[in-house]
Amino acid sequence: MNKKAKKLWYLIAICCLILFVIILVACVMDIGEKLRKINQIVEYVFYGLVVILVFFGIINPIRIIVTSPTFNSEINDNANRKQRKAYRLVAKNIIKANDLEEENVKLLTNYKSYDELQLNLQLVFEKEIRNKLNKIIIRKAKTVLISTAICQNARVDMITVFSVDINMVKELVVKCGFRPNMRNLSKLLVKIFGTALIAEGLQSISMDDILPNSATTALSEIPFAKTVLSSVTQGLANALLTLRIGCVARKYLFKDGNCITREDIRRQAFKDALILYPQVIAGTLTFVPKKIVNLFTRKKDKENTNNSNLIEQNV
Repeated sequence: MNKKAKKLWYLIAICCLILFVIILVACVMDIGEKLRKINQIVEYVFYGLVVILVFFGIINPIRIIVTSPTFNSEINDNANRKQRKAYRLVAKNIIKANDLEEENVKLLTNYKSYDELQLNLQLVFEKEIRNKLNKIIIRKAKTVLISTAICQNARVDMITVFSVDINMVKELVVKCGFRPNMRNLSKLLVKIFGTALIAEGLQSISMDDILPNSATTALSEIPFAKTVLSSVTQGLANALLTLRIGCVARKYLFKDGNCITREDIRRQAFKDALILYPQVIAGTLTFVPKKIVNLFTRKKDKENTNNSNLIEQNV
């Protein structure tokens, strides 16, 4: 890719970030004006909380991503001196950020040359780091599914998806010990912004536009059925898009030998997202019942304890 194409990606990414900031500020100001009618102090407290959340949810993750060392995990015999020095730093970061098996720790600490270290890094990625990255991607997709399914505000959905996806990329970078190059980071930012816009647009989709008339008629007889189904559909769609973002980020980090072209990365990322999708749905379905069961269990245990105390007092 020539320098003009790289600069174009940088410019597009910066424009997306600026546009997101404008949308965020507009949303915050709109809510702030409504809170002002209640109390001006409440408005100022709200602005303060927003600043804190934006810093820890968006600004700080971006800072961590950008300041991480860059590194190409693809085997390259012509790696220059600067890249070779980065291998040792990446190895230290991986050991620090992951609870690796003893065998993999030895691979990253006992080596005779930078070329051997590069091979060892590739082995550790394939044997252990890849599974850790998949767990992060699945966890973030579940967060997006639950949050966007519950929330019924388009702008909040957009901000939530953007923040969760940015934090997902940050966690992937921390686990790997390095980040993709600036060109691929720019592409990721554009994809994340596009996903956030899609999340906002999904709020306007009605079940009448998706299901046949017979199905919508049947659902209309069930209270809240259409609303619940619409919310769940939005959450599922946003979760799939988040999975795809995570898989693309993972591909940029790994630079798999069989996925070196743009089309290969896009196609393989979508396949990987579909493979991880059932785990997201299954994990989400079991999340709520467990929480409910725990609440009732705790309540029941508390009642049993109180009854036991009463019996002992009577005796």
